[in-house]
Amino acid sequence: MDERPDPFDYPRDWEADVVLSDGGTVHLRPIVPSDADALLAFHSRMSVRTRYLRYFGAYPQIPPRDLVRFTTVDHRDRVAFVALLGDDIVAVARYERIGKRPSAEVAFVVEDRHQNRGLGPILLEHLAAAARERHIQRFVAEVLAENGAMLGVFRAAGYHLVREIEEGVFHLEFAIDPTEESVAVARSREQAAEARSVHNLLHPRSVALIGASADPGKVGYAVLGNLLRADFAGPVFPVNAERRSVRGVRAYPSVLDIPDPVDLAVVAVPAEHMDEVMDACLAKGVKALVVISSGFGESGPAGEGAERRLVAEARAHGMRVVGPNALGVVNTDPAVRLNATLAPVLPGRGRTGFFSQSGALGTAILADAKARGLGLSTFVSAGNRADVSGNDLLQYWETDPATDVVLLYLESFGNPRKFARLARRLGRVKPVVVVKSGRNAVLPALAATSVEVDEASVQALFEQAGVIRVESIAQLFDTALLLAHQPLPEGGRVAVVGNSSAIGVLAADAALGQGLELAGNPVDVGASAAPEVLADAVRAELRREDVDALVVVFVPPLSIPGTAYARALREAAEGGGKPIVSTFLATEGIPAELAVPGPDGSPARGSIPSYPSPERAVAALARATRYAAWRSAPQGRLVRPHEVDADAARALVDAALAEAGDGLVELSDPDAVRLLACYGIEVVPHRAVTSADGAVAAAEELGYPVAVKATGERWWRRPDLEGVRLDLATAEAVRAAFTDLAELSEVVNVYVQRMAPKGIGCSIGLQDDPSFGTLVSFGLSGVVSDLLGDRAYRAVPLTDTDAASLVRAPKAAPLLTGYRGGEPADLGALTDLVLRVAALAEDVPQVRWLALEPILAGPAGARAVGARVRVGPPPSQQDSGPRRLRSLRPSESRV
Repeated sequence: MDERPDPFDYPRDWEADVVLSDGGTVHLRPIVPSDADALLAFHSRMSVRTRYLRYFGAYPQIPPRDLVRFTTVDHRDRVAFVALLGDDIVAVARYERIGKRPSAEVAFVVEDRHQNRGLGPILLEHLAAAARERHIQRFVAEVLAENGAMLGVFRAAGYHLVREIEEGVFHLEFAIDPTEESVAVARSREQAAEARSVHNLLHPRSVALIGASADPGKVGYAVLGNLLRADFAGPVFPVNAERRSVRGVRAYPSVLDIPDPVDLAVVAVPAEHMDEVMDACLAKGVKALVVISSGFGESGPAGEGAERRLVAEARAHGMRVVGPNALGVVNTDPAVRLNATLAPVLPGRGRTGFFSQSGALGTAILADAKARGLGLSTFVSAGNRADVSGNDLLQYWETDPATDVVLLYLESFGNPRKFARLARRLGRVKPVVVVKSGRNAVLPALAATSVEVDEASVQALFEQAGVIRVESIAQLFDTALLLAHQPLPEGGRVAVVGNSSAIGVLAADAALGQGLELAGNPVDVGASAAPEVLADAVRAELRREDVDALVVVFVPPLSIPGTAYARALREAAEGGGKPIVSTFLATEGIPAELAVPGPDGSPARGSIPSYPSPERAVAALARATRYAAWRSAPQGRLVRPHEVDADAARALVDAALAEAGDGLVELSDPDAVRLLACYGIEVVPHRAVTSADGAVAAAEELGYPVAVKATGERWWRRPDLEGVRLDLATAEAVRAAFTDLAELSEVVNVYVQRMAPKGIGCSIGLQDDPSFGTLVSFGLSGVVSDLLGDRAYRAVPLTDTDAASLVRAPKAAPLLTGYRGGEPADLGALTDLVLRVAALAEDVPQVRWLALEPILAGPAGARAVGARVRVGPPPSQQDSGPRRLRSLRPSESRV
């Protein structure tokens, strides 16, 4: 019987589409025997020098014996990846295990014309990830000293290299477990590559409109008109097989007939013609596609298949895709002037980037932004989001010098973990404002590229990432107007100035209701005060050291025009350095009188936003204040708790899973206690007993006083049901308690536990969100907290700052800090427990659910009294492993 492994049978999740440093894409997969011809062609295209550096000799041809060996691997001890651009191999990477050791020799080679595109580092990442799956721990490489490029790949990867040189050959050896440096290097490269791919999309030098039409009722008519009205900086090529020109512009039968290169193709043809359009775009070498056409994923299973084919073909040939079913893309940069959308109204130039998943809503969003005076730098409406997503735009905006504020309208998440990571990093330098719909339903068009995330996880994601979450488009614009035009407040102390005491009091009440602090009573200059009086009052408040922000409420008097007051207010605000919001004439947006004109006449930095009511003005200010506090707070650091034995914990969980098989299994009490002890988490000693004599014996062993507790699901976490007897100091009391509880619960098993020091009952938990990852939760224990949902969540991994903020986040947390004269609990001890639970979740992902409850927190520390743990197969980690784009397989939803 032939037991040799099938060379075509490799792990399908090893396949990946990846973005290169120049923004192009290639497809990676393991090599198979049928790649022989493509490998020969690849070898023939390499220069003599490239072959010499790879093979240490001329090696002009691959002999048949070597060809079989190169293309036939076992995907275990011998693994090779090919990078494909279309049907061509452009790079190869391989490792081969050295004997039976956990080491392997690694080598790779990149075709000459694709060198310096970042293929080497990506191949190394994917090869190392595959090797770790096969229990290989170290890579060894032999590199010619003159091969500076290859040495640079290894040197810059972030691994700790051991180097020796002999006779002009470097011998390199390094452990392939990810290091903090290697992860940072990979994520930096990921950001640069994905940002570049979006840059290519938004900065095309030429645009082809496939499906351009002279019929005003057609999509191709509207898009062409918008491209021409925006005065795009490069050539626009209409593609229409039936007309020589469209709207006065020379047209071409096919994109292949266009004489110049095409960077961006906007597609507005019916979905059934998409295959032939794609063939032409691939042959033309188009860099990016914006697919306006509908009839794809939103139309049912057949459309979903067509959508996957579209994106797979595009990526395989180096292209990114916006859409399908997209509104389009906008770049207001005067050097680009791109409006490749269906939207007839565009806002002016500004410094705000906007991503919208909804095409239909995108039209209204752009019109609303213009009406309010909010200028945009770039806008992308992704439609079905089959390829380019909000995460790609976050990568782009992080380093885009033209964007200061980021707005997102999201209906779903593709990769929530990655979103949280990117938003948190971006939020440290630029505010991110999100309106998230789809709480109860997701559109069919997005379902294939989305994952479900419950509301608690979404809230944790946003809070931890510093995202400013709003509930409506109106609130999105309210907040954006302030962030785009005014500085961030340095604190929460607010002054109110106006010419109406009634409206001033409304503003003051709203500020207090939003958790802001009033810097004195509202200043009322009087209904008939002259403009200069209002201006003097504004200047005086801005000069106060105890004022961080100003709310100006203005009702125009009958005798003096409002423009005089607006001019006075704007001049008074100049150079104040503190944010100002207003209810000027009840105008919504930025009235011309309060605007500081930018280069194109649109409101620029320093303009004062106006709101229809003081409540809306103050709400926007409060959001900016909370964001500013998050941004200025210490980021914290990842800390490793002391007294941790991860290996023992993994062994214990593996043993439990080996006996249980698939699915979740709850650990026995002794195993749960041992697991927690591996992480320095002590559970107050207890014993399970089945008789009164056993209860007494346990009490004497543990030491009086003790508690006796009923067991069973009904009694867990329910001390209100009288399933507990506390402070039992005698054998008689223990016997009586056992008898009462056994009769009450109708269960013979009863717990006897040493009494813990008194304290406030708390709860720390772990729950696994299959899309978002593991969440750590904290709340005060009890039925009321459960009923009100008063729990806070943070995502693993946690910094020390995350853990400290978590134990202070529930609404009932003041009970832990001495509320109404109570003794404050040791918050440091609770923070330490949170960090230990988070470390357990990171080290042993098979721990899928955990509850420490109750934890009695007092002045002298925090002691866990109860614990339950469930383990199971580890979940997929969506934002871990080597860089890759979202998988196109329906079962996976990576972005």
